[in-house]
Amino acid sequence: MSAQVATPIAIDASQPYTEPGPARYDGGTAKSPSGSTLAVNSRYLLRDGKPWLPVVGEFHFSRYPESLWEEEILKMKAAGINVVATYVFWIHHEEIEGQFDWQGRRDLRRFVQLCARHKMYVEVRIGPWDHGEVRNGGFPDWLLKKSVKTRANDPVYLSYVRRWYGQIAEQVKGLLWKDGGPIIAIQLENEYGYRSPGTGEAHILELKKLAVDVGFDVPFYFVTGWDHAVVPAGAVIPVYGGYPDAPWDASTTKLPPSEVYAFRFHSRVASNMGVIGAAAGDGEDTSATAHLPYFTAEIGGGLQNTYHRRLVVHADDIAAMFPVMLGSGVNLYGTYMFQGGENPDGKLSTLQESQATGYPNDLPIKSYDFQAPLSEFGEERESFRKMKVFQYFLNDFGDYLAPMVVHAPDRQPDNPRDLSVPRAAVRSRGDSGFIFFNNHVRNYEMPARAATQFEVRLPQGILRVPNHPIDIPTGSYFIWPFNLHAGGVNIRYSTAQLFTRIAREGEDTLYFVAIPGLPVEFAFDSNTVKSLRSTSGDASRDQGILVVSGLKPGVDSSIDALDAKGGKVHLVVLTRTEAEDAWKVELGGNSAGIGASQHLLITAQDFFADPGGGQERILLRSRGSADFAFTITPPVDSTPQGSLPVMRGEATPQSARFTADAGARNPELRYTLVQPASEAPPVKLGPPPGWRSQGVAEAPGPDDPPYAGRWSIEVPPDSLQGLSNIYMEVTYQGDLARLDASKTLLTDNFYNGQTWSIGLREFLASNAHSFGLTIMPLRRDAPVYFELQHAPAFGSNGQAAGIERMRLVPEYQLVLTDGGASRSGKTKTSDRQRNTSDGR
Repeated sequence: MSAQVATPIAIDASQPYTEPGPARYDGGTAKSPSGSTLAVNSRYLLRDGKPWLPVVGEFHFSRYPESLWEEEILKMKAAGINVVATYVFWIHHEEIEGQFDWQGRRDLRRFVQLCARHKMYVEVRIGPWDHGEVRNGGFPDWLLKKSVKTRANDPVYLSYVRRWYGQIAEQVKGLLWKDGGPIIAIQLENEYGYRSPGTGEAHILELKKLAVDVGFDVPFYFVTGWDHAVVPAGAVIPVYGGYPDAPWDASTTKLPPSEVYAFRFHSRVASNMGVIGAAAGDGEDTSATAHLPYFTAEIGGGLQNTYHRRLVVHADDIAAMFPVMLGSGVNLYGTYMFQGGENPDGKLSTLQESQATGYPNDLPIKSYDFQAPLSEFGEERESFRKMKVFQYFLNDFGDYLAPMVVHAPDRQPDNPRDLSVPRAAVRSRGDSGFIFFNNHVRNYEMPARAATQFEVRLPQGILRVPNHPIDIPTGSYFIWPFNLHAGGVNIRYSTAQLFTRIAREGEDTLYFVAIPGLPVEFAFDSNTVKSLRSTSGDASRDQGILVVSGLKPGVDSSIDALDAKGGKVHLVVLTRTEAEDAWKVELGGNSAGIGASQHLLITAQDFFADPGGGQERILLRSRGSADFAFTITPPVDSTPQGSLPVMRGEATPQSARFTADAGARNPELRYTLVQPASEAPPVKLGPPPGWRSQGVAEAPGPDDPPYAGRWSIEVPPDSLQGLSNIYMEVTYQGDLARLDASKTLLTDNFYNGQTWSIGLREFLASNAHSFGLTIMPLRRDAPVYFELQHAPAFGSNGQAAGIERMRLVPEYQLVLTDGGASRSGKTKTSDRQRNTSDGR
């Protein structure tokens, strides 16, 4: 129920709009052979002279099987990612001095070529030091044994860096932007804050010179900008980040609220991002950012658990950062990680960060799942869908948002720990813009905001949103448009979030998403509306404003308006679940894709699409259920062809529903206890690094200790037949678990109370059907932080190690190869469209 007395959130956006100036930056070749250009000004990027707001996702190619790269790239593209960022870890390619390995999962060139095939831009993070939770931050062991000063202008060190950079440049030769390739940017070093003689700006400038000398002529040269980083003015562009928690923190208790949920009006620097080997700092960034845009590279797409901090990240923890970062002025949104993975096998050692190698944290030996939107085994997590809602918005309206400037509310929280004050921002250009709001903070319950109304002071007067005060629930976060021009109609505001656009035969459909717990309301300037019809809700007019309130969201829920000149405007409001399940597809064309039209395909199944050189192949995957269901809007005339029989169900003028059945499979898993767990010794603390006041728990070494429990597992040889994958779900209690085949470690897991899901496709393809599972006991007194829903069942010895449940979960696949003949795309009036106004 709406409250009656307004509690306004006042934001002054009345200042005259200022155009961006030139960027203080000297980049490389900006024009491709086709004549396309990339540029940057003081506020945003430009592509072919128009504002561009890219969406970047991190995918470490050497941490993923090369046979599956293409699928994962296509999944990222389906979610709205258009730039793939990747580290090139030195130790992955030259573990033995002078022996370079660019084969298999280390084949950088093939990875970049696959990105190019699917029209994805690429940013290559070339180090030489990367971090990325890799052994030595990516430095090979042999380099550290040399008498050189690393990360400095030591001539011997630089000679090795030149050779390393030259190797990377040779691998991507012909794939740079200037050559018509996808590589538009490189990142030099990482988290670099040294300022002693032979380091500092001089070192970053030397690295850039080396990169250019070996052939890296690219439009954009990036460096990370947090923790008082070194940013030579004019030579590089700093990129920033932030994470919902800090797995590197030494604490074994819940941390205070992360600043990533509070708008950054005064600093681009995250206060919770530490550096390795240099003093960390927070507060105002002092680099030359006055004439550079706000770009990010590491907004956390999840968190990689460390041995001493076992965190559980929820999808809203990730998605709630979008309105905060965008409302703070971010004009390049970079997620780290977007794709999980696992460390490759080393030739001389394991390749994870560890305290044994002098680094501050112990990481899993193999797994780098990161709780990312795409898991270590390619599962599309809930965060994948929630992020997609914002990323589609940026794909379709980023050019509109990018030039807009940030305005802070009159009243702001004192600090990120202050949960009492509502968190909001506006970005605007003239009288048009967006309201950004966040009422979600990880691990903390924000108060509901009673009787809330936004009061935005614009050049032409005060705008109040919504028409009457509303109560905003705890956990809400959203972006609302105001004075959005749709054709000739001015949408004065909407309390549904702008989602995406579908263009069909000269008529655009704008899709919005309803915010759970909030009423849907649209306001229009009456003088821009000739007539209006909505499928539900009530229409009223007052003082030149036409308001449609109480609109019931759903794929068949819409508003149709004619502007003053008779132009059509079609608005659809989806539920949040529908928007999270909606994917853009091209349907109805010939074998070359000619004549295809845009649609949304709405499904709860995992989704990606492959253009395949012409007609689009749509792949749906379902874990655990053989039943497929999907909706296409606008509808198609005929039933799509598929790898399974597809049945047409209910159809409306707005949508058509379809189902398919793959036939249920019930593969049996056999497992046997081979060795019961015995008593584990107390957990030791490692030495504290210089920047951290205390040591943290040390993980067991790579060899399984004698006190670990051991199980043998048998998977039926034909279990993968007819499936796209099969997952082994392990619900267990213990300290950590490892899966192996013939004593070769395949993957591992630090226990955090969640079911461990392991995709077996890669392992079964190697003819491995017999596996071993090791679980090490968890001690009650372990100095480890957990976020468990239920306490482990500790035995009388104060330890826990056992399997609660283990099963095989089949993943079924439906491939759609033809969307059928598309409808004309002309909007028909449904008999359910009942509310009408002439707009005058």
